[in-house]
Amino acid sequence: MAFWTYILRCADGSYYTGHTDDLERRVGQHEAGEIEGYTQARRPVTLMWSEPFPTREEALAAELKVKDWSRAKKEALFEGDWDAISKAAKKSFGREVPRYAISTSSTATRHERSFSAFSLDERSMDWSAAQSSSGGHQSPAVLPPPQPAIVLVRPQLGENIGKAARAMLNFGLTDLRLVSPRDGWPNPSAGPAASGADIVLENARLFDSVADAVADCAHVYATTVRKRGVTKPVVRPDEAAALIRAEPGGSAILFGPERSGLETDDVAIARTILTVPINPEFGSLNLAQAVILVAYEWSKGAALSQPPATDLDPPASQQELDGMIAQLETMLDAAGYFFPPDRVPSTKRTLRTLLTKPGWTSQEVRTLRGVLSTIDRPRGAQRAESSRKASNRSSS
Repeated sequence: MAFWTYILRCADGSYYTGHTDDLERRVGQHEAGEIEGYTQARRPVTLMWSEPFPTREEALAAELKVKDWSRAKKEALFEGDWDAISKAAKKSFGREVPRYAISTSSTATRHERSFSAFSLDERSMDWSAAQSSSGGHQSPAVLPPPQPAIVLVRPQLGENIGKAARAMLNFGLTDLRLVSPRDGWPNPSAGPAASGADIVLENARLFDSVADAVADCAHVYATTVRKRGVTKPVVRPDEAAALIRAEPGGSAILFGPERSGLETDDVAIARTILTVPINPEFGSLNLAQAVILVAYEWSKGAALSQPPATDLDPPASQQELDGMIAQLETMLDAAGYFFPPDRVPSTKRTLRTLLTKPGWTSQEVRTLRGVLSTIDRPRGAQRAESSRKASNRSSS
């Protein structure tokens, strides 16, 4: 089975990039305006370029790579001008390309600008250079591990399908399969609930039975918290994620209807039961919560983008610290803080200790409060105020 990355030219001259497992059908849907979003209002559309890939992950990676190209670079691609593509590529290398931040529009949306997900390695996706050197398609040098398919069995609400799609894309999963949704498919309520995870909904596949949905999978996991009279191995989500990465062949994870969960016959199809450790007095997860727990455990082994590590500034030198303490002591001495005289050495030692270690004691806090009070209102001013009040009382 081939997966296609393609580019359409829209009526306004802009370009739309996408991927699909059925190129002819998908282009026809764009031409007929059946796909809501960018191309629907920009028809007619013309197929300008397409390229087959052996896996969905490679097609998606190529879509994101090409989608970010300039107009000149895309038009060079249409003409097969690999030299021009390579020259244009050199200008953009080093810029991080978000991997799954996709919508149905070729213009960056709010979700695309803020989405933090996978990042492509430019070295493994130097796609134009591979085309130039080989004269044709060459797979990336580094491929992501095969991701599991998320199978929603007889889901009831379109909103929950959309929320599950959002949970999937947050953690890099895109293969959504639906078995006999109660309200049919596509469902208009799914899109808003997906909050921008359009790519998952667009590529969701519909099946009549669980067996059909997992026919191409070598490993099937059934999520359930109840015993169903079926004796099978039981694993946690983290264990399932490790097994999926280690075992050859495709994997699928089954999630049951919102109201009742998977039926015994559904669980019987699976080879392994996946159970989330949960409060035995309240074992109730909604569909999207269950999906996100499993997807999160899967994501731990994927190349997810993380907030960049920020190096802490090195600590100040002892000379700098001593200079600050000496400056503070001079200010406090001028303010009359060190009183009475016989306690000056002890007070200074407490102050130095306070400034040079974490985890202040109550005494250190009181010392600092005294410092602040003195700086705010010098001791001489306090004495003058006390004398003034005493003089007023005596005169009255």
